[in-house]
Amino acid sequence: MGNIGISGAILIFVIVLIVFGPKKLPELGRAVGSTLKEFKKSTKGIMDEDYDKEK
Repeated sequence: MGNIGISGAILIFVIVLIVFGPKKLPELGRAVGSTLKEFKKSTKGIMDEDYDKEK
């Protein structure tokens, strides 16, 4: 993902805009945000459990 650059990111955004339409983008953004939040929360929980086991 580090090799995409600005022009690649803009191209991906335009393709997503064409495929999903402007009305769906906020909904998709919220879904992605909540998914990442839940993933980070569960990852942190797993890391905390491993840390507690090491003690």
